[in-house]
Amino acid sequence: MLSKRPLKEYSSKRNLKKSGEPKAIIKISKTKPKKLIYIIHEHHATHLHYDLRLEMNGVLKSWAVPKEPPLKKGIKRLAVQVEDHPLSYAKFKGEIKEGYGKGIVKIYDNGFYELESKKTNKIVFILHGKKLKGKYVLLKTNCGKNKKGWLWFNI
Repeated sequence: MLSKRPLKEYSSKRNLKKSGEPKAIIKISKTKPKKLIYIIHEHHATHLHYDLRLEMNGVLKSWAVPKEPPLKKGIKRLAVQVEDHPLSYAKFKGEIKEGYGKGIVKIYDNGFYELESKKTNKIVFILHGKKLKGKYVLLKTNCGKNKKGWLWFNI
């Protein structure tokens, strides 16, 4: 299930003065944005992983992906939902100096996306990025720790 308390968990896991990450600010526009942004971070923390982030309701909904994102049809990836991130995180790159997620963060891919459908257990969207293009699905699996596992694939 998607978080109903945006950015509270993000703030609780970080000391932003020490980590160097963006502040937790939510900006909700009354008008629907023309293009929703997405970003994939390459995160060199304890283990290399990728972070998929989709703009929804004024925040970046986020999933940690242990392997490289699915660039072709037929490739499926585990995506573990993590805390929402502020929209300012879309431009973040550099070093998280200490604490939760310590390590180097690079922008792997970014662009905009079109949301086709969003349900509790399934999100369908079309990515328009530099590396990832096409229709993708996030499908809730209820597996893994705290039942936050999703399957991410290109259709």
